[in-house]
Amino acid sequence: MAELLAPAGNIEALDAAIGEGADAVYLGLKSFNARLRSSNFAWNQFEAAVQSVHRLGKKIFVTVNTVSEEWEMERLYRFLGYLDAVGPDGLIVQDFGVVRMVQEFFPKLRLHASTQMNIASARAVNVMSKEGLKRVVLARELGLEEIRTIRANTSAELEVFVHGALCVSESGLCLFSSYLGGKSANRGMCTQACRRFYSAEISGGLEQGYYFSPCDLQLIDKIPDLITAGVDSFKIEGRMKSAEYVGSVTAAYRYVMDHWQEDRKGSVATAKRMLSTDFARTKTRYWYDFNADDTEKVADTVLNPAQAGGTGIYLGKIDRTRSAGVSAADSEGVLQFASLTGGSYDPDVGDSIRLHRKDDTGRVSHKVRSVQDENGVRWIDIPEGFSSGDSVYLLQTKLMSKRYPRVLPHDLSPFRRQPGAQQLPILDLTPVAKNELSYFPEGLYIQVSTVEDLFTVQSGQPVRIILELNSETRADLLEHDVTLPISKKQIFLSLDPFCPASAEDDSAAAVDMLVESGFTCWVVNNPAHIAMLRGKPVSLIAGPYLYTFNRWAVSWLENQEIGAFVMPYENSRRNLEATFDGAQRSRVLIPVFAYPALFRMRFKLPASYDFTFFNDKEGMTFKALSTPDGAFVMPDNPFSIIDKIQFLKNAGFTRYLIDFSKTSVHKKHLKQILTAMYRAQVLPDTSRFNWKDGFYSPEKMEEFRASAERAAASGVKSTFQKKGAVPGKKNTFTPRGGSRRPDKKR
Repeated sequence: MAELLAPAGNIEALDAAIGEGADAVYLGLKSFNARLRSSNFAWNQFEAAVQSVHRLGKKIFVTVNTVSEEWEMERLYRFLGYLDAVGPDGLIVQDFGVVRMVQEFFPKLRLHASTQMNIASARAVNVMSKEGLKRVVLARELGLEEIRTIRANTSAELEVFVHGALCVSESGLCLFSSYLGGKSANRGMCTQACRRFYSAEISGGLEQGYYFSPCDLQLIDKIPDLITAGVDSFKIEGRMKSAEYVGSVTAAYRYVMDHWQEDRKGSVATAKRMLSTDFARTKTRYWYDFNADDTEKVADTVLNPAQAGGTGIYLGKIDRTRSAGVSAADSEGVLQFASLTGGSYDPDVGDSIRLHRKDDTGRVSHKVRSVQDENGVRWIDIPEGFSSGDSVYLLQTKLMSKRYPRVLPHDLSPFRRQPGAQQLPILDLTPVAKNELSYFPEGLYIQVSTVEDLFTVQSGQPVRIILELNSETRADLLEHDVTLPISKKQIFLSLDPFCPASAEDDSAAAVDMLVESGFTCWVVNNPAHIAMLRGKPVSLIAGPYLYTFNRWAVSWLENQEIGAFVMPYENSRRNLEATFDGAQRSRVLIPVFAYPALFRMRFKLPASYDFTFFNDKEGMTFKALSTPDGAFVMPDNPFSIIDKIQFLKNAGFTRYLIDFSKTSVHKKHLKQILTAMYRAQVLPDTSRFNWKDGFYSPEKMEEFRASAERAAASGVKSTFQKKGAVPGKKNTFTPRGGSRRPDKKR
C-alpha cells in the first residue's frame, strides 16, 4: 500500500496533515534542514510529536537535508544522538557526511536519500541502497517511464514528489542563491533567484519577465499510474505553506488513493475540485507528459515568465489608496485602504492576501482586518508602503479555515530531551601513500567542454586537461575518432552531475568503451558514476557536485574508492582548510577560476527566450545557454581567486583548476588569466563567491554578535573565528575502507 507523506512546517500543519489522512509526515527542527525559513519544531514539540504520531499508527520523518561544514560536525553529531534517542521513523539526508556518521555511530537510524542528493537512476539508487539507505526520494526531473525503469531494477523504497513548488534547477545543483550572497539552497537558505524579475535588451521576443519561475507540480491524475508503477510514497511539498493548504491538498490525494480503483475518472475529478482552493501558481505535470527526448517541449509547460514569484489567485492591481482616518487607525490599527482593479473576487475580513510591489522589490502577506463598501467599490485595508500599480493575490479565504484535532498534548513538560554535550571522535582519514597520486600531479589543470578547446588551452601548459563528457564530445571521441593534442592519460573525463534513468545505460556503455580505449582518469559527479566505474582499471576524482564540505563526506567517498577531490564551488577558504589538513591537501583540486552553472536545467529554454545575456533589478548580468544537454545560467562575472595561488601553495594546496565549462576558450582570455595568476593580480569584474565570507549562517552571525558584544564590554577588539579551523590540530588515519569506530576525542 503506497504511503501519503505530507509536510508539517508547524504544529497546525501537523494537525491538518494527520486530520486529513496522511500516513506519514515530514518535518524539520531548528537546524540542518532545507527549510530554515519555516517555523520548524522545538525539541520538546518534536519529541511529543514522535510519541503522538506513533500512537496514531502513523510515521514521522525528519529532514536533515542540507550540507554541513566541518565546524558544524560536532553539533551535528550531538543532534543525531538526540534523534537516535527520540526515535523518528527515518531521516531524510543530503550530505554523504551524515550518511557516514550515522553508519559509524547511529546504525539504528533509518536513512532516506533526499531529492537534494540528485538520485535519478537505478544505479544511483542501488549505490545508496548498498550503503544502508532504505528509501530514495527521486529527483523531480523524471518522467513516469523513467520511474518504472528504476522500479524494475531496484529494491529500495521509492518516494516521489506529487504536488507543490518546483525548483527550476536540477535537484541539489542550484548555486544561484549562494552566488548572490551565500544563502545556499544546499543549506536551507534559498532566496529563490528563480522567482526574480529579469530583463534583456533584445529587439522583439521576451524583453522582461520572471524568466525562470516554474509552475507548481500537480500529479493528482497520475496517482493511479504511479501506484501501479510501484512507487512506495507520494510526497506533498509545502513545509512553508499554511495548515489550510496542507489540509486541502492532503485530503485530495487521500481521496484519489482510496477510490481510484473503483472509479478512476470520478475520483480524480472530485480531487481536482478539492484542490480548487489551492491558490498557488499555474500547475504543470512537468516531465510526466513527455519523453526524455522532448527537451524542447517541456519548458513551455513549466516556465511561466508572466507569473510572479508569489502564489495565490490574482485579485488585481491597486487602483487607488486613501488614509484610513483616525477612527479606523485607533480601533483596528489600520493606516490605509486600497481599491483594486482587474480581479474577479472582492476580499473580505479574515482573508489572507499577498501584496507585490510593481518594481519587484518586496512582497508582504497580510490578513484583511477591515473593509468598506462605497458606491459599488470595495476598499480593503493594506499595509503601509504599497501604492497604485502594485499587485494583490489571494492566499486563502476565511471560509477555508478548518479546525483539526490537536496531535500534540497540551502539556509538553514531560518532554525534556535535548542534544547532549558529547565530544565527536576525530575521524581518521586514509593516509596518502607514496606514489598513490601519480595520476594526479601538482600544478595547473584546465577544464573545457569541447575537443577543439583542448588544442586552445595547450598553450597554458596544464599538467592535465579535464574534458567534459557531453553529447558533442562523446560523439567526437566514440564516433568521429578525432585526433587529440595530448595522450589520453593526460585527459580526465568529467561526467555530468545529472544522470537520468533514460540515459544511464547509454552512458554506462559509453564509459565502458572509453575506458577500453585508454581513458583512465574520471571525474565523477553522481553516485551513478561510481557504479559505472566500479571495478574498472581507472582512478576516480570526486567532482564539485559530490559535495565535500566536511571530512565525513570525504571519508564516505574514500570508501567508494575515490582518491582525490575537486573543491565545491560554494566552499570557503576556512572550511577548506578545516576539512583537509596536512598531506590530505595534496588530494584536493581547487577551482581558482570558473563560470559556475548557477542553474542547470534538464530542458532547453523556450524559443521566445531570444537572448544570451540578461539582468536582474540590481543590474547584475547573467548568461543563458541552451545546449543538447539542457539549459544553463552562468554569471557574467566569473568566480576568481586566481591571485591566491601563492597563498594556496603556502598552505599545502598545490593543484589548481581553471574551469572553462560551457564557455568558449579564447587564447587572449586565457593569456589574461594566466598572467594574473603568475603575477598574483586580482582579475577585474570577478566574484569571490563564498571564498572569503563562506555560507551565510544564522548561527555564525549570532556567534559574531556575541563575540562583538563581549569584546565591546571588555574593551578588546573582536577576533571572531569560525569553529572547525583549530590551530595545531593533528589528524590520525585508518586504512581506506576501514570502518572501525574512532576512539580519539576532538
